[in-house]
Amino acid sequence: MIEQKGLGVIGAGKMGEAILRGLIQRVPSRLLLASDILSSRRKEVEEKLGVKVIADTPLVLKEREVVILAVKPREARGVLQEISPLFGPDHLLISIVAGLTTRTISTILGERARIIRAMPNLPLSVGEGAIALTRGEGAKEGDLVIAEEVFSSVGRTVVVPEGLMDAVTGLSGSGPAYVALFIEALADAGVREGLDRETALLLSAQTVLGAARMVLEGLSPSGLKEMVASPGGTTIEGLSVLEGAGVRGAVMEAVHAATRRSKELGDGKDKGG
Repeated sequence: MIEQKGLGVIGAGKMGEAILRGLIQRVPSRLLLASDILSSRRKEVEEKLGVKVIADTPLVLKEREVVILAVKPREARGVLQEISPLFGPDHLLISIVAGLTTRTISTILGERARIIRAMPNLPLSVGEGAIALTRGEGAKEGDLVIAEEVFSSVGRTVVVPEGLMDAVTGLSGSGPAYVALFIEALADAGVREGLDRETALLLSAQTVLGAARMVLEGLSPSGLKEMVASPGGTTIEGLSVLEGAGVRGAVMEAVHAATRRSKELGDGKDKGG
């Protein structure tokens, strides 16, 4: 459907641009339309991708039936109110706004509004995103198929109950930052042992990428660990240190804290920071 009717994106920030970048691999740029309030972003995205980016957000609804809402959480309600008069039964809204529930969106657009909520993460900018989807009460079963079609160009999708979207935010939404911290720590360790920074960073990032690929292809994390850690060898010594430092528990607590924060933002308890 996207290849035939195109798609609109409201908000041409990092995530909006990343989605557009993935879509232009299979959809002609003329079928894509975006909007953004910043003239600098409009110019930059148009020059990078060849996609038309306009200032008039309601016009996106007039021109496209499938629209992705990719604005900042604090801007979302205002944008929804702006497009509400134009939102009809033929429209499908896919929201990637963190913490914004389908129920909240439907109170503005109408109870029968077709809404899909998505939680993508930043690696979709390189085609390796993890995207969780959930369907609003007014959405049709086929709307999930459309959303999966949209995001299949930038990563892998899963469908979860909406009650678990905060957990998705804490895990895969925030997860790239946790992994970046681990890659940086590995690289620092390599430099400490005598490797130059460039070599250490390459080895660290490629190691994480390769291990992730093996898990995605069916090998369990415990199976991978057992394959590398031979009895009395170097790896088991390193693993012993990590376990002693509580790395496993710290990661679990980080996801828990991020999940809790996502719930606070969704409830409107934004305390800043």
